[in-house]
Amino acid sequence: MTWPWRRRAAEERRIHCLRVHVLLQRYLDGELDDPRTVRRIAVHLEECHKCGLEAAAYRQVKDALNRRAAPSADALDRLRAFGESLARGEEPPRPGGDTRAG
Repeated sequence: MTWPWRRRAAEERRIHCLRVHVLLQRYLDGELDDPRTVRRIAVHLEECHKCGLEAAAYRQVKDALNRRAAPSADALDRLRAFGESLARGEEPPRPGGDTRAG
């Protein structure tokens, strides 16, 4: 026989989707300090299909970003010019130097 308070205590130790959603990035980056929280998230990700898929998607994005090479100097210059034009309140330059009005 399972006593009602024991079942409730076990349920309270489980972590819920909302809490996992809040902590997921820190979990995936290894930034959580509490080993109990880490274990609870790991168990939740195994049991909850939705959260497990979200974690898998984040891992795929992170892996893809880690495989990318650094952007070229030209791309950084274009991005910097774009940001500076926005800061000055100007219309940003068009791709390829096109100066026609939109």
